[in-house]
Amino acid sequence: MNRTLYTLLFHLGLPLVALRLFLRSRKAPAYGQRIGERFAMNLPAMRKGGIWVHAVSVGESIAAAPMIRALLQAYPQLPITITCMTPTGSERVRAMFADEPRIQHCYLPYDLPWAAGRFLDHIQPKLAVIMETELWPNHIHQCAKRGIPVALANARLSERSARGYARFAGLTRPMLAQMSLIAVQTEAEATRFRQLGARPECVEVTGSIKFDLRIDEQLLPRARALREQWQASQRPVWIAASTHEGEDEVILDAHRQLLAHHADALLILVPRHPERFNAVAALCSAQFPTIRRSSAELVKPETAVLLGDTMGELLFLYALADIAFVGGSLVPNGGHNVLEPAALSLPVLSGPHLFNFLEIAAMLREAGALQEVDDAQGLAAAVRRLIELPRDAQRMGAAGLAIMQANQGALQRLLAGLGRLL
Repeated sequence: MNRTLYTLLFHLGLPLVALRLFLRSRKAPAYGQRIGERFAMNLPAMRKGGIWVHAVSVGESIAAAPMIRALLQAYPQLPITITCMTPTGSERVRAMFADEPRIQHCYLPYDLPWAAGRFLDHIQPKLAVIMETELWPNHIHQCAKRGIPVALANARLSERSARGYARFAGLTRPMLAQMSLIAVQTEAEATRFRQLGARPECVEVTGSIKFDLRIDEQLLPRARALREQWQASQRPVWIAASTHEGEDEVILDAHRQLLAHHADALLILVPRHPERFNAVAALCSAQFPTIRRSSAELVKPETAVLLGDTMGELLFLYALADIAFVGGSLVPNGGHNVLEPAALSLPVLSGPHLFNFLEIAAMLREAGALQEVDDAQGLAAAVRRLIELPRDAQRMGAAGLAIMQANQGALQRLLAGLGRLL
């Protein structure tokens, strides 16, 4: 497939795109809003000539935040336009940069040549920065036509994804060859990008900027104070974060098994997607005394589950816990950021499906900071062991923090590469 055929198929698929938006809007009404932006129409007024950063959703937006703040500081004369694809990503961007007048935001238009061109003419960026693996052939081609350098930041490419790209070499090889910088996390990923057609001189191993996560110094004191309000300083508290459909039942089963041995244990359950909050709340309430974080109610001694149904609080919810399970890993979703709990010195548990974080997971596992489990029984046993052997939990947490600290510096290497393009 080449770009012409891809573009034709994209146009033919627009009715399906519209149907998907409609169906998603029934669960999450925000998908039915700002439709024009997705076709580069009704775009908000924006300053031209700055830096465009694309972060597809919440996870990429959070990962991009330190880079964006560093760019704001390094280039005080330039506006920064942040695009994303999801309402939750949009909410996170607006919340993170509400007080920064140089931040502009809209949805990324669909990857149609005329929409991509209209968007680029609207903001006229000096540099495009795409987070991780969100590659769109027409957007990249339209940048190349206008002489706008494109950088892929914090790039990830698993073996499975590389095989997928290779199947469409007629489309992906020219696209990768048009990129000015591909800042990858590991040497293995650099090799995959080069084999797929990226120019060797444009591929740099910078490491993962997720290691450069900075924790607000008030976060842990705030969490300790809230646990004292809950009268839960001595209660065992564990969190299951960024869970996907099919995982919540397993986690609640594990919690039930844990309560047989530690009747005062508290589970903080945080679904990944807000459209699932109500369904997961009903699932929890049917089995355990449950409080929703959004209600602002205090956890009581009889509360068994706190549902994390707020946005932008994940790090704080991690800070409330003693043990962390990171979701998207009991189902074949590829996992989520295991470094966030590690940065808080928490022992980290996950399921076996971590193909989005293979190298990082291997580093944590080899250091003794991460344990993988397969099912509810294994999860319950792992949490119970860490409650009953607090020194083991402390050792795991310390090992994870040491890995974080030893691998920092990727952000500075990435900024140096972007600086050369500017």
